[in-house]
Amino acid sequence: MTKPSLPPLFSGQAVEGSIDPFEKACVEAIRGCDAGLVIHNLEPDQMRAAIVFAPDVPLKDAMAMVPLCGVGFQNALGALAPPEVAVHLEWGGGIRINGASCGRLRVAASDPEPDVEPKWLVVGFELPLWPASENTGETPDQTALYAEGCADVDAIALLEAWIRHTLVGINTWTEDGVSSLHKDWRGLAHGMGEQIEVADTTGTFLGVDERFGILIRDKTTTHLIPITHLLEGQ
Repeated sequence: MTKPSLPPLFSGQAVEGSIDPFEKACVEAIRGCDAGLVIHNLEPDQMRAAIVFAPDVPLKDAMAMVPLCGVGFQNALGALAPPEVAVHLEWGGGIRINGASCGRLRVAASDPEPDVEPKWLVVGFELPLWPASENTGETPDQTALYAEGCADVDAIALLEAWIRHTLVGINTWTEDGVSSLHKDWRGLAHGMGEQIEVADTTGTFLGVDERFGILIRDKTTTHLIPITHLLEGQ
């Protein structure tokens, strides 16, 4: 397999078979690996990858890496795929391609406390390349990248582009704050204005607050669910 070409300060580590890059990245982060480690598993039918971050801000602010990585993926695929391919992002980390569910983002951190600066934060990325079944009519809300007119998109090139565009987003976030990321993410948000259920709360998806907590309005109250709700392993 060709080794991905990554920007400075990022280092790649390939894993194969059933090894989950997200879980592997969390283990390496606990062991004290350097920030910028990108663990990837590129199989013929799916691509999975994870980035290790070392935030220097409290977790409630560092969680912006989840929507930032989502916007980075949209920018990366937008540069490689045909122009008619549409990418949208669910608040919970799900990725939508041409309206159908196609992969997800995941997140874990060393400490779940919002006001504590975590030692590490890992964002994982999963994308099916081919449908699990040839009978795609049985799962019309599920799709895969190559079933959406993207068969010419190389997985390694997409991984490289995802890291590059995510790095651009990190630099903008570091220099200018969260406002630009807010604007970009809102333009890609899936389901805004529609009924949604998160953490046993059902109502209309109104948008997000300044730290990407989701705002859900039921018949009487507007609920705020912080983005730290997405953390795995709490």
